Amino acid sequence: MIKWFKSGSPWIWVTAGAVSLSLVAVLGLLLLIGYKGLSYFWPSPVYQFDIDIAGKNQTVIGELYDSKAIPLQQLREAGVDVSHMQGPVEMRYLIKIGNRELVGTDFFTVLKSQIKHQEIAKNIAVVDRETNGKFYGYPIAIMANGVRNSMDYLPVALSEASEIRAELKKLQQIEIADTNWHLEKLRLEKRQLVFKDKLTPDDKTRIEREELNYKTIYKNIENRLFSLQAQLDSASLLLRDSQGQTITLSMSQVLDIWYPNNLTFIEKFQHWGKQVYKFLTEAPREANTEGGVFPAIFGTVFMVLLMSAMVTPLGVLAAIYLYEYAGNNNFTKVIRIAVINLAGVPSIVYGVFGLGFFVYMVGGTIDDVFFSAQLPTPTFGTPGILWSALTLAIMTLPVVIVSTEEGLSRIPSSVRNGSLALGATQAETLWRIVLPMASPAIMTGLILAVARAAGEVAPLMLVGVVKMAPTLPVDVHFPYVHLDRKFMHLGYHIYDVAFQSPNVEAARPLVYATSFLLVTVIVSLNLTAIGIRNHLREKFRSLEL
Repeated sequence: MIKWFKSGSPWIWVTAGAVSLSLVAVLGLLLLIGYKGLSYFWPSPVYQFDIDIAGKNQTVIGELYDSKAIPLQQLREAGVDVSHMQGPVEMRYLIKIGNRELVGTDFFTVLKSQIKHQEIAKNIAVVDRETNGKFYGYPIAIMANGVRNSMDYLPVALSEASEIRAELKKLQQIEIADTNWHLEKLRLEKRQLVFKDKLTPDDKTRIEREELNYKTIYKNIENRLFSLQAQLDSASLLLRDSQGQTITLSMSQVLDIWYPNNLTFIEKFQHWGKQVYKFLTEAPREANTEGGVFPAIFGTVFMVLLMSAMVTPLGVLAAIYLYEYAGNNNFTKVIRIAVINLAGVPSIVYGVFGLGFFVYMVGGTIDDVFFSAQLPTPTFGTPGILWSALTLAIMTLPVVIVSTEEGLSRIPSSVRNGSLALGATQAETLWRIVLPMASPAIMTGLILAVARAAGEVAPLMLVGVVKMAPTLPVDVHFPYVHLDRKFMHLGYHIYDVAFQSPNVEAARPLVYATSFLLVTVIVSLNLTAIGIRNHLREKFRSLEL
């Protein structure tokens, strides 16, 4: 046994066990988050509960959302009559009832002993709406232009409503946005000419004529928009709620409708896939508690790619200077110590630095020089995606520098000497021999930078991320990619839904779903970088040998 300990084998097993436990814990956490998030989109059965609370009978329709065992002593202290309850605990159920505009809440809490009867609600429908969350009820008919139609007309009504909503979205996000852009350009042109004292009567007449033309176009688009909205509001869905009352829902609010208790397993799986697709491709609604997260996905990926394009050349150039050109003196030692210390600075400090230096100083100067006609409204002197990417680039710069230096140090000096002996200059040797061989190490640094930057939230809250961005930072107008705009981010979306949501219980599954999506995006970006690194490593393996 003593010989076995001296051989070091126990420590190998301890290390292997620790690594295995860590992997199991990480995989278990990912599986838990994935299950909690993805199961949110599965159509849950809807029940009808007959409840007796203090002698008052009522019928509640909803999903069995959660359950918890409550000690009778706790119920007794809360003033609940527990004389008819058996056992040390009583089950408490959380029922998701929807119909927020009617009852004022999404959930109903009830004790097991208060439920007199429970059964699957036959032919119950779940209606997904633009506002007020889900609606649970029994569909009766479709009203279209004053004509009462049977529920067989529902697919046609949903298709027509979807087409009208798509046309409305096109008018608002493309045609109206384009008209407003031209009007803003004319306003800025006129203001700039006034500032320079170059506004001639001809210029003024031309600008006013063009403004009148675009205002006429805007008025025509507005009339079309009102006409489409009236057409959309002319159809409605009639339902009966749990209390037997007839409720009218405008088709402008109805996005989708399904019968969860009537679906087969295959139909449930198809519905699940449809809901996941909507989550990935649609914009959020209802204070981010409904809808999808596409703007956040786009903002996260775009910001990380922009950050990578900034940090890679900066980090590589710094590493080349420190290793290839700078001497081993006190100055370079101080630089290396500073780089190592920068890696340990809290991220929020980088956010404060980015706000003060990039936004207020650099951005304010750019506005003064190039966008004076738009002041006092700032263009670059306000948080935006450019400053967010630069801030994260500075934050992850030490990782890229250290990784690149290590890659440069692993290249044998004989390779450099051989290149120089053949007549190549030091710059040619560096560009054609050294950097290609060090590219796997550069990619390793980039992978570590992406892994850290993609999940950061604290600095972004100061330099560009917002709860809701009305438009993506890309459009059809020059310069097409607008780096001055604010953006959405998956990490901040998780924080907002988890801690600032008006309905925490309803938003909790979205926290899991968005967290799993963020992990998936980070892993996808890293796997892409790892694939490129492995390709480069195989390509230059013969040179290293």
